[in-house]
Amino acid sequence: MAVKIRLARGGMKKAPHYRIVVQDERMPRDGRFIERIGRYDPTQNPSLIEVDEDKAKEWMGKGAKATRTVRNLLVKAGIET
Repeated sequence: MAVKIRLARGGMKKAPHYRIVVQDERMPRDGRFIERIGRYDPTQNPSLIEVDEDKAKEWMGKGAKATRTVRNLLVKAGIET
């Protein structure tokens, strides 16, 4: 089972907010996930990025790969270099 850390979209039309989740890569974008580790809200100024650093590092240590967008968010949050 390949595990990814990626965004799951929520919110209304034209007003998105995202959950940062650990998910099997075969599941649909907003489908079942293993664990929720944070959230991202691009509509706020500045954008809100909340990530549980311990859980993110734990999952990456287990082999979970972050998508490009989530990797950029983790860098902005100061978790990954």
